[in-house]
Amino acid sequence: MREIQIGGLVPFTTIDYPGKLAAVVFLRGCPLRCAYCSNRHLLDVGDGEYDPEKVFAMLQSRVGKLEAVVFSGGEALMQGDAAVEYIRRVRNLGFAIGLHTNGFYPEMLQRAAHLIDWIGLDFKTTRTNYKQLTGNDIAYERMMQSLDVWRETARDMEVRITCDPRFVGKAELCEIADILAARGVTKIAVQKYIPHFEDEKELTTADMREEIFNDAALRQKIEAMFPSVIWRE
Repeated sequence: MREIQIGGLVPFTTIDYPGKLAAVVFLRGCPLRCAYCSNRHLLDVGDGEYDPEKVFAMLQSRVGKLEAVVFSGGEALMQGDAAVEYIRRVRNLGFAIGLHTNGFYPEMLQRAAHLIDWIGLDFKTTRTNYKQLTGNDIAYERMMQSLDVWRETARDMEVRITCDPRFVGKAELCEIADILAARGVTKIAVQKYIPHFEDEKELTTADMREEIFNDAALRQKIEAMFPSVIWRE
């Protein structure tokens, strides 16, 4: 088995695992090329910038101080068995395990599910817009499979919708909400799109990015559909 490739580390966070003090380990590699990706440096599975054993030792030293470790990316499950084995080792330290995922690997998620306590799943846009946003023909179907895989575990999850106005307007958000409500999802996060790079900043205006968040009637409608709705502005 090849060594896991770690491309980033946040040693302490209060926002990446709900209600827990956590660290975040960013794994290299992603099958998607999303138009608004904020972690472009992690897209390729190249050599990791962080020694996995040193990261593990750091986490070991935080036992009793941190409550959880979140695996993010890139797409953490792209590293397959190497990722699963590393997650297992970290879980054996006593941490709760979180996963940020785009859902592209439902089979791997099913294999790793017993090691994971919570996931944040990206529902990027409607089926119609998915290829344009992600550059991938099958990303929507795989994400939906992952959604169903995780629902069957009955473990905690948050479905996240980033509202880049090029891909998610009011109609798209309502369509996504209908799909999620029909599947019994209880927690969603509607996230404002914030351009991270110069080549993105002229593609949308501040008014476009805020349109959904300024629509009180829409917010009320969405909030009536789910027990928990977070508006991340």
